[in-house]
Amino acid sequence: MQADTTGRATQGNGSLGKKIAKIASLAAVIAVVFMAGLGIGSGNIVLSSSQNSSNKDLPADLDYTEIEQLYDLLKANYDGKLDAEALIDGLKSGLTDAAGDPYTEYFNPEEAKEFDAELSGSFTGIGAELGEDEDGNLIIVSPIDGFPASKAGLRPQDIIVSIDGKSTNDMNTNEAVKLIRGEKGSKVTLRVLRNKSEDLSFTITRDAITIPSVKWEVLEGGIGYLQISQFSADTSQLAREAAEAFKSKNVKGVVLDLRGDPGGLLNSAVDVASMWLPKGKTILQQKQGGVTTETYSATGDTILQGLPTAVLINAGSASASEFVAGALRDNNVATLYGEKSYGKGSVQEIHHLPNGAEIKITIARWYRPNGENIDKKGIKPDKEVKMSEDDYKQGRDPQKDAAVQFVQSQ
Repeated sequence: MQADTTGRATQGNGSLGKKIAKIASLAAVIAVVFMAGLGIGSGNIVLSSSQNSSNKDLPADLDYTEIEQLYDLLKANYDGKLDAEALIDGLKSGLTDAAGDPYTEYFNPEEAKEFDAELSGSFTGIGAELGEDEDGNLIIVSPIDGFPASKAGLRPQDIIVSIDGKSTNDMNTNEAVKLIRGEKGSKVTLRVLRNKSEDLSFTITRDAITIPSVKWEVLEGGIGYLQISQFSADTSQLAREAAEAFKSKNVKGVVLDLRGDPGGLLNSAVDVASMWLPKGKTILQQKQGGVTTETYSATGDTILQGLPTAVLINAGSASASEFVAGALRDNNVATLYGEKSYGKGSVQEIHHLPNGAEIKITIARWYRPNGENIDKKGIKPDKEVKMSEDDYKQGRDPQKDAAVQFVQSQ
């Protein structure tokens, strides 16, 4: 099975499920059938996982008597036209929301189609991962580099106050996505609060978002620079091609840039980490109810083993990117530069329903090789380097510069 670590999932309490934008629902997801994408499978097979023992006392079936009573009352008294399909979808969404987990979600057929498109790295919008902060505010988790949101100047942790003038207070996920999404060439205006003090407005032109997961170059001084924007189906191959190019050019070291990477396929993340780690080295452990259910280890494809390496992370680095950063750091093959990562430490499983709908369920928690779960905590860099307001305006990148200088000094 493939796994998606769509780290853009959000953090918060039980009422947050509706607020997690599907623009980047890259949460560590184990897909039932793999389709190319940011971390989700596609197909018609439903694979049952082992039942969580903590739920063994639940009834075999739910009693829908009161639901039928509510339906009868609505049908008889509601002053307006009801849609039976929408009511059923509402029941399904409510059931998953009641789990109290922001990463456990029901997608109706239309939403599932959009979700799979996002996971494949191709959709229409502004190119930003949405989530929620610990106070329940709708935020930008990661503006994807090179696309409208990033070009307009949106940054990780910007709080979205309104969308086209509509307040985001109590706005659910579907509402936020539908307002931000739109036809290519159309515009959307986001009012954001930056650093909880600066009130800003951005009018952004929507575009087709096709995300290349890997970019690379050899910098001056013989340093290989590898940037991964998300862990997609093609990431393993593209990252290996970059690594082979680095070897052929005899690079002196590597800077792995995972800033703004919301996550994606867990297996792709394992493959990338394996380029540095000897076979058998632990990359992460998956636990359910505190019991280890699976250990992901390096595959032995150590093309970059021994090369001095710095990994760049920031508040937009989540899930799969945190897996990789943590694995390389804990196995002492890389030094982390930048800012604290997002903090996404759970694993989801996708089940495909007969009518084209999907359900994404949190089935476990993942742990770094050092035994830590980073959910809502993130990973702190070895060397913190911040980006100032002036750095953004002038196009400077002191984080990258510091990482390059470190690798050159090794």
